[in-house]
Amino acid sequence: MTTNTEIPTMGADAMIPAYVARPEGTPRGAIIVQQEIFGVDAGIRKKADDWAAKGYLAVAPDSFWRQKPGIELSPYIEAEMQQALDHMMAHDFDLGIRDIEAVIHWIRREEGVAKVGFVGFCMGGKIAYMAAARTDIDASVGYYGVMIDQMLGEKHAISRPLMLHIPTADHFVDAATQKAMHEGLDDHPRVTLHDYEGLDHGFAAEIGARRDEAGAELADGRTEAFFAENIG
Repeated sequence: MTTNTEIPTMGADAMIPAYVARPEGTPRGAIIVQQEIFGVDAGIRKKADDWAAKGYLAVAPDSFWRQKPGIELSPYIEAEMQQALDHMMAHDFDLGIRDIEAVIHWIRREEGVAKVGFVGFCMGGKIAYMAAARTDIDASVGYYGVMIDQMLGEKHAISRPLMLHIPTADHFVDAATQKAMHEGLDDHPRVTLHDYEGLDHGFAAEIGARRDEAGAELADGRTEAFFAENIG
């Protein structure tokens, strides 16, 4: 069952729009599905639906609700791609991670699901790292996260499992940035990094030409096993 839901912010003075997909029966755990820069679009909703089909409560919050709620933009239309980038540049990530914290608390309090995982893509990959460092999320996964090298100073705060999927030909995350991520995180006992040789940003997108089927299946299989181990 899928619904559009509103979740109270940490101060309960506003509501965060979210797409919620519920499994049949008691959830084995919960997964927060974090959008790319294009909004909670058909691809993100499909990812949430797929987690629900696997037995998880899946929640996809709208990250840009303070700017313009309900956006759905295309990476294949130049003007919409620019709008998406503008939204990301204007996004307050520090305030946004408080919204994620509110979603975690809502899942545990209102839905009664104790174990909560997080999976994010692109901008959401950065937020996966932030969630691991700044919240009590049980496990996090980031796909082709951007700007993670700028947050390596927070790695000491990561106490729960974090997995990062890194395509080596990512045109948003260059080789020097990838090198810094490996040098900063390879020896961290709670962090696992996987490289995907020759793949580009967006290789696990559900819709459009960016998807690489073999790479997506490999990364998604690793993610599913990771959540089965750490969430349920």
